[in-house]
Amino acid sequence: QVQLVESGGGLVQAGGSLRLSCAASTRTSFSIYAVGWFRQAPGKEREFVAAIGLSGGIQYYADSVKGRFTISRYNAKNTVYLQMDALKPEDTAVYYCAARPWKVADTYDYWGQGTQVTVSS
Repeated sequence: QVQLVESGGGLVQAGGSLRLSCAASTRTSFSIYAVGWFRQAPGKEREFVAAIGLSGGIQYYADSVKGRFTISRYNAKNTVYLQMDALKPEDTAVYYCAARPWKVADTYDYWGQGTQVTVSS
């Protein structure tokens, strides 16, 4: 089992940057968990943003963020990051990190509480 806590959200102007962090607590090794970032805007369904494999060598991105967002992980600190650059107002949402054992997939077993990102125009 793993507990996840997101941080780093806030208010930023369009074109700005934020770095989100997802800190994990687990009795097992964090390196056995694939991690994804998702977001949910008001009135919309939750959507996939990015995901990263166990060692960080494999990364996936939604088309809407490709080239602007970068996912990375530092297993020694049990943390996954989402660097968000060139932010747009449509990136405004609550951002969640999620984890599952072993492989990146469509479903995740563990979720954080979310962090709000607001991009002003």
